[in-house]
Amino acid sequence: MVCVANVDMVTRAVRDPRLAHIMARSVAVVTDGMPLVWSLRAQGRREVSRVYGPQLMRDLCALAEQAGTPIFLYGGTEQELQKLQLELGRQFPALHMAGAYSPPMLPTAPPLDLASVERINSSGARLVFVGLGCPKQEYWMDAHEAHLRGLCIGVGYAFAQVAGLKSEAPAWLQRTGLEWMYRLAQEPRRLWRRYLVGNSRFIWYSFCNALGWLPSSATTKNSN
Repeated sequence: MVCVANVDMVTRAVRDPRLAHIMARSVAVVTDGMPLVWSLRAQGRREVSRVYGPQLMRDLCALAEQAGTPIFLYGGTEQELQKLQLELGRQFPALHMAGAYSPPMLPTAPPLDLASVERINSSGARLVFVGLGCPKQEYWMDAHEAHLRGLCIGVGYAFAQVAGLKSEAPAWLQRTGLEWMYRLAQEPRRLWRRYLVGNSRFIWYSFCNALGWLPSSATTKNSN
């Protein structure tokens, strides 16, 4: 499995040992957020660059189309999945979309669901995009990845963005690390607490980590 980490995921992992463990044992943790890039570069990781979730999804679909690799879409609402499949079909006409499933409301830490395992494996998918949001999608991947034949990638909000249901911040705003302001303007009631509290925590954790007061369990050697 692959974790697409932003500030919210990292600050959660500092407080959640299970999430930190999931990130540490994943194939890769990619940095979807300029504050993470800057933090890692300050620690001497000069090669680190941002891996933007929606673009990662598009790039992998392009490669899957070329290689004939079947993909599966798990998560999101029925409307999201319908629009996402239409948009991916428009951008990648030869992409083999083996299946898509919008599960009923799941608990924060979903248990193993053998019916979903059978659904995905029987589709022949080798790349499974999981759009449940953090940390639910990471817990879901942790419970299911050993039983699936495909690589799981938690892309969360990218489902709505690639589907065209949510607009993406301008590139210049992304480069400045202020994309969170754009998203906050879109969904203030849902996101104000995450950004007010989460961003403050990230600044504090980064300061503590620089002084050696905080284990860097959530930014492991797998970070890219």
